[in-house]
Amino acid sequence: MSIKDKQFDAIVIGSGGGGAAAAWGLAYKGLSVLLLEAGQRFDPYQDYRLSTAQWEQSAFPEKSKSKSFYRIAELQKLTRQWGSLRSWNHISGPMIKDDRRLGWKYSHVRGLGGSTLHFTGEAHRLNKAAMQMHSRFGVAADWPLQYQDLEIWYQLAELIVGVSGSDVDPHRPRKRPHPLPPHSASFASQTVQQGLEKLGLSWTPNSLAVLPKAYDGRPGCNYCNNCNRGCPRKDKGSADVTFLHKAEKTERCDIQTGKTVLNIESDANKITAVVYADEQGNRYRSSAKTVIVACGAVQTPRLLLLSNTVQQEGLANESGLVGKNFMETLFWVSSGLHPHSIGSQRGLPSDSICWDYNSPDAIKNIIGGCRFTLATAEADLLGPINYAQRVVKGFGRQHKADMRKQYGNVLSVGSIGECLPHTDSYIGLDPDHLDEHGLPLAKIHSRLDTLALNRMRFMADKCREILQASGVTQLIEEYGSYDTFNSTHVFGTCRMGADPQQSVVNANCQSHRWKNLFIVDASVFPSSGGGESPSLTIQALAIRSAFFIAEQMKRKQL
Repeated sequence: MSIKDKQFDAIVIGSGGGGAAAAWGLAYKGLSVLLLEAGQRFDPYQDYRLSTAQWEQSAFPEKSKSKSFYRIAELQKLTRQWGSLRSWNHISGPMIKDDRRLGWKYSHVRGLGGSTLHFTGEAHRLNKAAMQMHSRFGVAADWPLQYQDLEIWYQLAELIVGVSGSDVDPHRPRKRPHPLPPHSASFASQTVQQGLEKLGLSWTPNSLAVLPKAYDGRPGCNYCNNCNRGCPRKDKGSADVTFLHKAEKTERCDIQTGKTVLNIESDANKITAVVYADEQGNRYRSSAKTVIVACGAVQTPRLLLLSNTVQQEGLANESGLVGKNFMETLFWVSSGLHPHSIGSQRGLPSDSICWDYNSPDAIKNIIGGCRFTLATAEADLLGPINYAQRVVKGFGRQHKADMRKQYGNVLSVGSIGECLPHTDSYIGLDPDHLDEHGLPLAKIHSRLDTLALNRMRFMADKCREILQASGVTQLIEEYGSYDTFNSTHVFGTCRMGADPQQSVVNANCQSHRWKNLFIVDASVFPSSGGGESPSLTIQALAIRSAFFIAEQMKRKQL
């Protein structure tokens, strides 16, 4: 029997944190699942290049169609008022020469495991105060569920992934400890901690989907500091080696890679089928009792907008909010040279974190919080090539001597902050640029408003202050969201809510109109949080939805 002829209980579109967690949850509950992934499967032992001499020149590897295709609309002009937020390097000068913000990239992987393949491994619960942004502060929208509604699902996701961290956090109360103890802080991280203590700020072990010791058949971390290039040991809890591995073991989850979904079909009452193509252009049609979309906050609205219904322009778009309320990564990174050897090339990218400004009202006169972490690895200042190009000036014998003296001495502190939705940031379709199937690409529209820029100025000033307190004597490089669109965390384009007129899905991630259609990625987030990595919340929501679907099917209500 071919895939197109086989009947499934559920079809999951996308295999990132949400799709993988949903596929596992459905299969675990005894349902048959077809998972469709546009990209390919990555083999950690073969595809990741950290054991080769070219490791520093190799970013996360590319495979057939592993990059997400999209367009970025013209972005806003840059002004002198925000000149302190321009990106620069002490050797090459300004990174953006023009007077307009550069649309650099949306960092998204199309592959089995999605963007968890190259993520840093942060596994955060959302600050409970960030879930009532509208009722408390008059911005964004409230979540239609409470922190305590996610508690058991957070616990389950942490167990499957293998999350380590500190159990003391007033913003994220825990009924059970982390499955694993926190990682020890690197020497560079300890250096930053000394600076934070001078400023009266905290520095606690970060919650990480990275194993400090062997767990569930996977080894402990070797602290190479290169999580973003793909983990060749499987100690990082990406979706492929956790949720999808367990889903396949049930023998109820059929994973198909290289399958791009083109359209979701519906009749007057329900979703009826999914149409997709393989890499040779052959088209297929499969049906199931329910369909779960998990393509991310850029590609999910694109697919829904392409899947028009008779009644509405865009599937599940009865509220007109599919693609709206787009929230991007608001970030800043400052890097400087420490006068002493601190070995900053070793350790974990973000082994510790400062949550002191994470709550929505923590920054004076600014709505929306932020967090601070060590960022040397994410700034890619780990190897000698980047040091030679971005850190150490000059050439010849003196350059070589300075390289020996300064290698491993860069400290980078980064901040990610709240991004609040507004009408000028959204995802649409670009009819002038089509994919290989003749369908419009997603088009990203982004504008940073004054609220975001004020928040970002606080983030930049605090990063500089932390570095100075930590002993850094010379800033060498800074960059951030003001003059570049460079997002890894994106949210909000299919907002969840209790009111069908003001949201796309309900608290179960279920379409208000189409009862057998669910969305389980960060597009359902009503707010972004004050710098939390979204992967764990995505997974918790997805498992919750999967168990809800299984219960509804048991009752024959789906």
